[in-house]
Amino acid sequence: MAKRPHGLPTRQQILDFIASSDTPAGKREIARAFALHGQEKIALKALLKDMADEGLIDSAPGRAFHKMGGIPKVTVLRVVDIEGGSIFAVPESWHGDAAPPRLRVIERGRKGAAFGIGDRMLARTEEAGTGWTAHPMKRLARGEELVLGVLRREGDRVWLKPVEKRERHELLVSDIGGAEIGDLVLAEKAGRPPRITARVTEKLGKPFETRSFSLIAIHKHGIPDIFPEEAIGEAETMARQPIGEGREDLRHLPIVAIDPADARDHDDAVWAAPDDDPANPGGFRAIVAIADVSYYVRPGGALDAQARRRGNSVYFPDRVVPMLPETLSVDICSLKEGQDRAALACHLTVAANGTLKAWRFTRALIRVAANIAYEDAQALIDGASSPLPLAGGAGGGGTPEGSDVPQATVAPHPQPLPQAGGERVPPQLLETALRPLWACWAALAKARDARAPLDLDLPERRVVLDEKGRILSVAPRERLDAHRLIEDYMIAANVAAAKALEAKKAQVMYRVHEPPSREKLVALKDYLATFDIAFALGQVVRPATFNHILGRLHDHDARPQIMEQVLRTQTQAYYAPANHGHFGLALGSYAHFTSPIRRYADLLVHRALVGAYGLAPAIEQTRLAPADAADLSLVGETISAAERRAMAAERETIDRYVAAYLSEKVGEVLETRITGVRAFGFFATVEGLGGDGLVPVSTLGTEYFRYDEAAQALIGEASGERYAP
Repeated sequence: MAKRPHGLPTRQQILDFIASSDTPAGKREIARAFALHGQEKIALKALLKDMADEGLIDSAPGRAFHKMGGIPKVTVLRVVDIEGGSIFAVPESWHGDAAPPRLRVIERGRKGAAFGIGDRMLARTEEAGTGWTAHPMKRLARGEELVLGVLRREGDRVWLKPVEKRERHELLVSDIGGAEIGDLVLAEKAGRPPRITARVTEKLGKPFETRSFSLIAIHKHGIPDIFPEEAIGEAETMARQPIGEGREDLRHLPIVAIDPADARDHDDAVWAAPDDDPANPGGFRAIVAIADVSYYVRPGGALDAQARRRGNSVYFPDRVVPMLPETLSVDICSLKEGQDRAALACHLTVAANGTLKAWRFTRALIRVAANIAYEDAQALIDGASSPLPLAGGAGGGGTPEGSDVPQATVAPHPQPLPQAGGERVPPQLLETALRPLWACWAALAKARDARAPLDLDLPERRVVLDEKGRILSVAPRERLDAHRLIEDYMIAANVAAAKALEAKKAQVMYRVHEPPSREKLVALKDYLATFDIAFALGQVVRPATFNHILGRLHDHDARPQIMEQVLRTQTQAYYAPANHGHFGLALGSYAHFTSPIRRYADLLVHRALVGAYGLAPAIEQTRLAPADAADLSLVGETISAAERRAMAAERETIDRYVAAYLSEKVGEVLETRITGVRAFGFFATVEGLGGDGLVPVSTLGTEYFRYDEAAQALIGEASGERYAP
């Protein structure tokens, strides 16, 4: 029998099969559907275990799998039922398409039910046998149980049809407020089973309006999008604080911030110059200046509580849900041209070969010489005939750091780029700022090439909207040297932050990316064998191992699929105080330091540096809180879960936008790529959009299609029409 060219199914293909199956799908059914045999079944078992560990699937009674979202080790639960003295709760934020799992709450030392229906708790979770248990850590304030849904009328009654699949029943509406039939609304549950009703608390719009897509994700995933008055008031108070005495004054240096053209917050700026120290021939001095958010967001305050709860900013095509109020994120903490700003400066000494010879950290006072868009910086360095306008505008932003798997990025509708202060980029900045930055980057690039980080060359998707919020285009974002330059400076600063804290034996919130598991490597080996590509399991696997494989496939038709399979082999990065290195970047010590406006992990690293090195001003008030230092593992689990929540919400929203975009092209022929074929249908991706879906064989018409396993094809019995990768 000919070798199967596509090996094991991908995670997404398994999820699509489970979702499309009319009957429970267990390991046996999955193996049969994908025609797996022998060792492939063993590899499938390991793959399904990985998917369960990652929270993608769960095992229902009878060992049948269903889709789910992950249950973090520490999460917020809501009590939904009490039976015979046993308390059952569900995750308050649920990422799965199926109903949320019910966890039995174990209350040690208590008799009877200390929690009532609707009560909330922070709990540790663990899998026990065929189910899950929860161990309460802290009782939380009771909150309203809100349901997102669409109003419909039936006779003289109004019903709420929930958007989320976990809500299996429609609810009778007792009060529609100011909403109308067909509106997407938030409603509060009231009453007790079986007489539960809903009262509309907020009208969100029409369900198929594009602006509703991000709102659905925000409410489905429980992303906090409204700051309480206490946090807003604290932000306004802190924004009026003087920058403080004792800062290193760096305002004389031509430091520049290079960001996306639509960035609203600028949390990093860079400077470099040749090193005049004879002990460092051909080397450079560089500064990575980061917004000193820790000076304004103090441990234990309302701002800090909100930042930790959010974990990170969340970027959608039509809006940003910021980690910090705009008073800080867009104004006083944003490094804007010509304005004095508080910064935490990382001073780097870079050798001619790009290695870091030394580093130090100071609290500094800076004045950014210019905010420049990536495209403008690239045009200037490439020899544009005249200076280009400064970049500004609205929308999400942030500096990519190359630290994790690339994610889709979004941008609002195009607007003319305003000229900051009515001026153009001063011509002298090309020589005093940009050329030295590029020269130092050439050295940093040598060090990057020497350590050979994982290079998957996966483009980011950019969603562009028009004035009415409709999609104009979905296309790969152009990758410039200016992007790579900023990434390498940020990575260097992140490494320096981790090593600086290690030198003081201080607590570090590491960004951890562990090597692939053996089970995943076995699955990859079997997959590559179908292409006659050898992959030895006995070797020490490094990022360069994968780069070497991909480097041999420049013109191979299956290169995109193989690249995706290599990506799926990687583990998910997370935050933790225990250092296990960063496999993807080929680094032994790595922490996130460069984006404290939009990531809570970076804020913690800033506080740790302030305390470890006694960085004035306000050392005691802005250092890492003792409680956080004592339980950094819990904090790491919390913000890692928030990151996964944000990624899921962003991904789902982009998928909805893509679906809406394609819904307007019914009848048009689009270029697609078949990525896999099975007896029940084939998997296809729309080129350029990144959308992936299952085309069931039942939708191919009345003709009978025969599945040829050896050829991995569906072949029409009468017409001979063929579907194959």
